[in-house]
Amino acid sequence: MNMLKTTALMALLMALLVAVGGFVGGQHGALIMFVIALGMNFFSYWFSDSIVLKMSGAHEVNAEDAPTLYKLIAELTTRAGLPMPRVYVIETEAPNAFATGRNPSHAAVAVTTGIMKTLEYDELAGVLGHELTHVKNRDILISSIAATFAAAISMLANMAQWAAIFGFGRNNDNDDNGGILGLLATIIIAPLAATIIQMAISRSREYAADKGGGEICGNPLALASALEKIEYYARHMATIPYASQSTEHMYIINPFSGKNMSFATLFSTHPATADRIKRLKEQATNNSLTK
Repeated sequence: MNMLKTTALMALLMALLVAVGGFVGGQHGALIMFVIALGMNFFSYWFSDSIVLKMSGAHEVNAEDAPTLYKLIAELTTRAGLPMPRVYVIETEAPNAFATGRNPSHAAVAVTTGIMKTLEYDELAGVLGHELTHVKNRDILISSIAATFAAAISMLANMAQWAAIFGFGRNNDNDDNGGILGLLATIIIAPLAATIIQMAISRSREYAADKGGGEICGNPLALASALEKIEYYARHMATIPYASQSTEHMYIINPFSGKNMSFATLFSTHPATADRIKRLKEQATNNSLTK
């Protein structure tokens, strides 16, 4: 099912890129963007994880660099029956985490330095269990591809915006040129791309990852506590330096919670944290009743 979703997303985003090319450059622009989109499909499938990690300012660590973190992830992957992922750290005080990769054998988990300082050991285990559930459920490929395409589409929309400002594309007599209306239409693509991501990546996956994270770490209440802390910091402190609208859906808590960056933020990438915490508390209660 996830492979079908991934294929559908790649086709949809490819069509969107071709539409951008058509708006800006007519038939020639659409053809050029079709070729570019084909190349992006290839690279986003094989290298989207590397692209997202680079976009996020993450650097890889090993057992010597971060022994506690590395050991904890190793223990949790054993419990989850997964291969050991690559481990990355993002240098920022804002606590958060995400997973990426094309499958469980080629996965990576990234955490901020802030999350390691802010959370207790069992809370961090809950967060990592959540991310490993994304790996196990193969959510990570579609998330990474969506982030890669969204970044490209947003960049093209910004280029179109500057083109409109400086008067490019005003020659309406040229059939191969979309003109100023085409450029203005392209400017709308950036928030539209964010909306497509939120449509393609169902928020129900976060509930499933929370449930799985509670099971893997063995303590749903610890994950609930972690979500509450991360949400607080996301609302009251500086955001992650390299986080963007293209990657916000990948984090366990939207790093822009409470910050009205643009119209696109009206479409939530995550379920309400209070609802997630409520479900985790119910999970803990059910677990205690079945023991």
